[in-house]
Amino acid sequence: MPLIQLIVLAIVQGITEFLPISSSAHLILAPLLIDEWSDQGAIMDVAAHIGTLFAVLIYFRSETATLCRGGIDALRFKASADRKLFLQIALASVPVVLVGAVVALTGMINYLRSPYVIAWASIFFGILLWHADRALGDKEGLQRISWREAVVIGLAQMLAIVPGTSRSGVTITAARYLGWSRTEAARFSILLAIPSILAIGGFAALELFSEGNVGDMRAVALMAALSFIVALLTISVFMNFTRKLSFTPFVIYRVLMGLALLAIAPRLVAA
Repeated sequence: MPLIQLIVLAIVQGITEFLPISSSAHLILAPLLIDEWSDQGAIMDVAAHIGTLFAVLIYFRSETATLCRGGIDALRFKASADRKLFLQIALASVPVVLVGAVVALTGMINYLRSPYVIAWASIFFGILLWHADRALGDKEGLQRISWREAVVIGLAQMLAIVPGTSRSGVTITAARYLGWSRTEAARFSILLAIPSILAIGGFAALELFSEGNVGDMRAVALMAALSFIVALLTISVFMNFTRKLSFTPFVIYRVLMGLALLAIAPRLVAA
């Protein structure tokens, strides 16, 4: 992989993973839009996700510590607010992990990588985010999330299997419909990425290592490091953004990207 492609993809992954604009769509489209670039391969996707995962763990270190304590309390069968949040995150992650495994094992993911699918998903779920963001939800405090709300957000996350939907976008949309503030919706969405990235990245890594396809480890390390740095900066900017502005700029971007993609989709499919 050319160095410039690696750098661009790491930046794209770091920026788009937690913004409601679909990282998977951008990673799929990048090699399609630039003829000289080949698909980066699963190992580089895993490296990029590992980098963004560490960014979450460090930026939300207080919440990460809470989840760790909650996991210990769960193993000890000790009731606590930490255990409740840990179990809610775990429960909300089950649907997407199960559906993702089915899609990956059956090969259905190949049919979902179509530019047309990405375009329409970007437009439709972008408009849905705009509609949800009009709600005047102002609930704060992760400890106040109910089991029902955690399940609803988890079920919504399943839709992110479709490239263009955006995992963060669809979970934020669900949280906003449930009355949560923009900041808390974004916070829960980003924390919900932890088990999802662990599960998907772990599955892909095991498959790759079992095949002996580990690639250039220097390139893998660079991809992970760059994704980490960019993701850490992006999370910081995004969380400040949610305290002051609406999600409308992201909606506009998604719709414009979808329309542009529909316009060039015939050429991409024919290539």
